[in-house]
Amino acid sequence: MPDLVLWDIDHTLMATRGVGGELWAEAFEQVTGVPLREQASVTGSTERVILRETARLHGVDYDGELFTRFADALGAVHVRRAAELRERGHALPGAAAALAALAERGVRQSVVTGNVRSAAEVKVAVFGLDAYLLLDDGAYGEDGEERPELLRQALARAGVAAHDAVFLGDTPADVAGGRAAGVRVVAVATGKTSAADLRAAGTDGVLDSLADTARVLKAILA
Repeated sequence: MPDLVLWDIDHTLMATRGVGGELWAEAFEQVTGVPLREQASVTGSTERVILRETARLHGVDYDGELFTRFADALGAVHVRRAAELRERGHALPGAAAALAALAERGVRQSVVTGNVRSAAEVKVAVFGLDAYLLLDDGAYGEDGEERPELLRQALARAGVAAHDAVFLGDTPADVAGGRAAGVRVVAVATGKTSAADLRAAGTDGVLDSLADTARVLKAILA
């Protein structure tokens, strides 16, 4: 039984179905004054990296102050458009049931995500997933640029050793980050990466989805 289960959010627990990109573009234009023409690759990345690379694509100077203003703007637009996110997005099948089943067994759960915290809080709240998560034990886009850094931050906040934690994500970057941080990784093929490619990335286990709660529990609690 792990002491802590850490979840990625986007495409692991939920999908925004395009709303997330719209909110990102709105925040980007708000803080830079430049309409978003293209966004740097987001798969498995953090908001800090995405903003830096997207700013470069638009000829915008990047620094820590820009990121802070962007994080505030992105959180605010998520709060303002939370109802739209609820209507157009959705929790992935089985996500709530998996979180509830782990909570019933007394397993602590939190998130490790490239999202800034204020946006992450809205995302899990609008689909009722926040009730199962100790968000103060998680790590967010403000906490670093790479997954290993975020995972180590979450472990430190929770006071849990790496070998007593499990991380669930949907990208090769999640798998690599978990391995680098020394946590067991269960990959979920609910994003853009196939189960075969997640296995090739070195995950400790792979699920096609979270829909079968018994299989999810077996993979996590093994």
